[in-house]
Amino acid sequence: MSTFEIKDDFYLNGKPFKIISGAFHYFRTVPEYWEDRMLKLKALGLNTVETYIPWNLHEPKPGTYCFDGMLDIERFIKIAEKLGLYVIVRPSPYICAEWEFGGLPGWLLKEDGMRLRVSEGPFLKAFEAYYNVLIPKLVPHQIDKGGNIILMQVENEYGYFANDRAYMESLAKIMRGLGVTVPFITSDNPETENLRGGSIDEALPTGNFGSRTEERFGILKSFIGNRPLMCAEFWVGWFDHWGNGGHMRGNLEESAKDLDKMLEMGNVSIYMFQGGTNFGFMNGSNYYDKLTPDVTSYDYDGILTEDGRITPKYEKYREIIGKYAETPDIEIPEIKRRDYGTLKCAGRVGLFETLDTLSVKKTRVTPCSMERLDQSYGYILYRSVLNTEDKIHKFRLWDANDRANVFVDEKPVVTLYDTELLNEIRLKEENTLGKKLDILVENMGRVNFGPGMERQRKGIDRCVQINGHMHNNWDIYTLPLDNIDKIDFSRGYKENLPAFYRFEFEVSEPADTFLDFEGWGKGCTFVNGFNIGRFWEIGPQKRLYVPGPLLKKGKNEIIMFETEGKAAGTISLKDEPDIG
Repeated sequence: MSTFEIKDDFYLNGKPFKIISGAFHYFRTVPEYWEDRMLKLKALGLNTVETYIPWNLHEPKPGTYCFDGMLDIERFIKIAEKLGLYVIVRPSPYICAEWEFGGLPGWLLKEDGMRLRVSEGPFLKAFEAYYNVLIPKLVPHQIDKGGNIILMQVENEYGYFANDRAYMESLAKIMRGLGVTVPFITSDNPETENLRGGSIDEALPTGNFGSRTEERFGILKSFIGNRPLMCAEFWVGWFDHWGNGGHMRGNLEESAKDLDKMLEMGNVSIYMFQGGTNFGFMNGSNYYDKLTPDVTSYDYDGILTEDGRITPKYEKYREIIGKYAETPDIEIPEIKRRDYGTLKCAGRVGLFETLDTLSVKKTRVTPCSMERLDQSYGYILYRSVLNTEDKIHKFRLWDANDRANVFVDEKPVVTLYDTELLNEIRLKEENTLGKKLDILVENMGRVNFGPGMERQRKGIDRCVQINGHMHNNWDIYTLPLDNIDKIDFSRGYKENLPAFYRFEFEVSEPADTFLDFEGWGKGCTFVNGFNIGRFWEIGPQKRLYVPGPLLKKGKNEIIMFETEGKAAGTISLKDEPDIG
């Protein structure tokens, strides 16, 4: 059996080994393309592929586990092994990754008093149950068991979040108890305080950064002593959030210099080799002064584009890596792009009209959040009759996230976003007695970083206040939109309201394509039942990536769910992306 050790250097079978790795998240790329991306990774000269593991996808409901299709982590590892690549696995409960809730499952928030990433309370019990299922799937693939996993991460950027050493040690103990034998790493921004808070004796501290390599490796060196230096996330680009004004791009010349210095001094994992896509409702958000949800594309200005194309960055990095490792010539089959033209709407139905086919009404005296109703993602609709209010002149939602469209008598009244949800606003709605009030709330993607993560219940978790009093008696409809086959397009439709739109087109040869949503407002899109992600007219992303394997020969279907009443009536499928 092979061995992998951490001493003054990394040692593979007793010989020094330089880790030249690339981050590639299996859950952001359809599995039909995993081998293509890893072939390109190998041709770049990399010897290792690194991936996070998202808890929220693998355990979508407590005790329900998914490890097939896009979530077949063992298949991913075996493809890497077939190509002669080693694997670094980062299975920590929290991954950040600009992913919904940093990879934590939304159902954790159902329980009052849930404290995240600490050594006491229900969090520890929840992730231990998950690890009891996950870790045994990884153990046989370790290098000392005949596989190709060389390192595992205990936790991710923990020193940036907290400093509960007992929590870190409990993670490591659970992993060892379940059969993990390869060396451990931790990763943090290389500042001494973060390294102290996020490390344990059993794990090698590594750094996450994108510039000033000598300075940051110097700080790391002073902390770890005579052990190997590694940048576990060499940030070569950045992520986009809705409304940020344009696609974020890194400085190629500067990052090339940093990569060269990194390989001269130590080891690296490039973040991202390929970013991929935040399919479905899986984009995360950040919250500093305001809520900034990430776009659907996770292109990240990576070494490959979102759809796996070679970039100038790839060519430049290949030159540099060639100074330190072999860059093999590998023939890689072309993945085709195709323009399928402009599609006309073939059917439409209003959300209010088909509401009862998509959701079962739940009745509550007061509103409650998605999580309390066992929903994690999507939308939730609160409905009540204004049985005491002749007019609405003051309106406020308490403990609400993230974005609410408010309707009276099925007419748009106001849209509230982020902090607007929490402040009392003035309205001029009159003659409201006996009319229906609807509040459609969207989970825009839970915050994936910092203390704000513990306040991420979605929907309305306390009350709706009208004219100074709490309004009671609500019908609540959960709308995770995981059942769009139940949409009834034979029902009615009204202009300027949330609605579903159906498009059909014929395909003779499936290929990658890009859905242009010009003229549409805000919502999400389904291709043959698969949620390819969110769209929003504010950009910067203007087209959604549709991987060829989602299409089929013959008739295909696209469904757009639009919440703002802005529907162009057509969509286009282009052969080029537009991410801003």
